[in-house]
Amino acid sequence: MNRWGWPRVAAGRLRHGWRPVLEATLAATVAWVLATRLVGHPEPFFAPAAALIVLGQARGQRLRRAVEVVLGVAGGVLVADLVVQALGPGSTWTVFTVILLTVTLAAAVGATGVSLVQAAVSALYLVVIAPPTESLVPFRFVDALIGGAVALAASQLVDARRPLAPLVAEVRSTFDELAGVLAGIADALDRHDEPAAVAALQQARGMDARVNRLRDGVLAAGEALWLNLRRRRHIGRLRSVDSSIRQIDYAVRNVRVLARAGVTLSRLPAPAPADLGVALRSLAEAVRSAGEALAADLEGRDEIADGHAARADEAALAAVRTAGGLFTPGRTLPLVMIIGQVRATAIDLLRGVAVDDDAAVLGRVDQSLGLPPV
Repeated sequence: MNRWGWPRVAAGRLRHGWRPVLEATLAATVAWVLATRLVGHPEPFFAPAAALIVLGQARGQRLRRAVEVVLGVAGGVLVADLVVQALGPGSTWTVFTVILLTVTLAAAVGATGVSLVQAAVSALYLVVIAPPTESLVPFRFVDALIGGAVALAASQLVDARRPLAPLVAEVRSTFDELAGVLAGIADALDRHDEPAAVAALQQARGMDARVNRLRDGVLAAGEALWLNLRRRRHIGRLRSVDSSIRQIDYAVRNVRVLARAGVTLSRLPAPAPADLGVALRSLAEAVRSAGEALAADLEGRDEIADGHAARADEAALAAVRTAGGLFTPGRTLPLVMIIGQVRATAIDLLRGVAVDDDAAVLGRVDQSLGLPPV
């Protein structure tokens, strides 16, 4: 990368991601102001801290999940405060107990990764830097509630203004990852690389979690739409995507079986046919186009959605046609299994973007494969 490459990349990231930066800054500042003016706490550290933690966790989540995060953060602060008051600050036993209880509570409400670390750091702050005073008023707990409430309000306001945006992003991310799995399998088979094939299989096994997040995203978007009377007309789009997710779930399962057969094929002494990689990359392109079709449909861009759906149809049929050309006598069982899964994935993918009715999709896919009509 040249010396101007990184600044351009950074500028591009800020251009597309300035909203979360502004939202986090405003939420933390508002939480600080409310805690100092309403509660009168001179050092309300946990108000802006809780706002930042909750906003990071609650954005795009269902309302119930977001409330659980707020209560988890505030409850963790309260538990840590009480333990420090009971056992005294600074001791090893206090540090152990506070971190254990705080992180356990955070995990119980579903926090992971960065949020768990933030919870532990907040607990350490209570133990080491700012142990509680003798006051019976749980200022820090109140501060955390204020910060969490501000973050919750901010996240819901953002979702109410653009209720489908988190779901659109999740759709694109899920389909891009599934396409990446197929491309990874193709690369592994082209190189006759067993470790790479195993890595692609592991990635395919993780796609179930992405599908579950898609389902949660549909529910969260539905709640956001019901909170916004003017946008309830978009509920129909959600129903369409919800029915598509069922077919995408089938496609994910097909790709997982395909990846498993790819590992077996990579272990055989003979390399895979070159056209197999071509077919898998065509199928990956179909997956990407299908994701863009669903995203455009959610955004109400019908003509663009139709264009992406047509490209998904073309790429999927090309994948089936190329794979079908490899279906000749004497082929190994793993290769035959991959050809079958290319067909099954194409069918579920095209049904998911509603290119045609089920019977018509099945007929066109089988015709591309060279099978006689039913």
